[in-house]
Amino acid sequence: MMSSIALVIPDRDLTPLVAALQQRLPGVSIQQWPEIKQPERVEFAVVWKQPAGSLKGFPALKAIQSYGAGVDSILRDPHLPAVPLSRIVDPKLAAAMIDYLDTVVAMYRLRLDLFAQQQRLGQWRPKGRRKLKQLCVLGLGELGKAVATHFAAAGFQVQGWARTPKAWTDVTTYSGEEGFAAAAADADLVICLLPLTAATEGYLNAQRLAQLKPGAILINVARGAIVDDRALLAALDQEQLAAACLDVFQQEPLPAEHPFWQHPKVTVTPHISAVTNIETAADQIAENYRRSQAVQPLLHPVVLEQGY
Repeated sequence: MMSSIALVIPDRDLTPLVAALQQRLPGVSIQQWPEIKQPERVEFAVVWKQPAGSLKGFPALKAIQSYGAGVDSILRDPHLPAVPLSRIVDPKLAAAMIDYLDTVVAMYRLRLDLFAQQQRLGQWRPKGRRKLKQLCVLGLGELGKAVATHFAAAGFQVQGWARTPKAWTDVTTYSGEEGFAAAAADADLVICLLPLTAATEGYLNAQRLAQLKPGAILINVARGAIVDDRALLAALDQEQLAAACLDVFQQEPLPAEHPFWQHPKVTVTPHISAVTNIETAADQIAENYRRSQAVQPLLHPVVLEQGY
């Protein structure tokens, strides 16, 4: 009896993904949660924000594939089966992220955030461009490295920071607590691309935000839980930070009553900085399915102890 793939990706139209996988894996049964009619056949699961315990009912499961670059929502499942876990690594994801960040940086350089506030107040107050020269990238994974390299090539003075040392020479890198201050203290722009792990949850708290250059701008495109919301609001109100652009939040969708919506120094976007490309993802899912069937190592495996 041929094995089956289960797609455990709630609240999303999976029709394009199913079609892409059927094209690449003809004859392989693809079942969509929660309508799993033959759970005993499932040997490979593609997941994103799966309900806790939803994978327990697959006794033949051999491997789990994240449908995105992150795995934090997957690892929060206390009933996660002890099988290999992989994530998507997509060059198009990096290109989309860079496009988003280029736009946001240009917005701040031209003070479009300020002029949007003035428009709402009916004010006409011309002002010159912000001088944004130094940039710090927090997190030096696949996306972080791509972003740091891009902005260095664009003429920014770029420094990178990671929790642990990285053997990388394209830009100046730092690690650890002392390294955080050195990397971020002079940055006009701080871009957060850290993975969400037990060690990074709430990492950008009042103490660390106070170490940023007064008047710096924070851009978070990683995970909302990395930033302490109250500390960020206080830093903005006290003018420690000039502005913040947030694409990710502790609760998504962002609740209507959250102060981020109305704060004059906060720009909100609905988690669109980098969206998984179906065709690229389908290629990697299909390849990892074949590898799991052949008992071969998966592409882009996750080290569970590190959380990414």
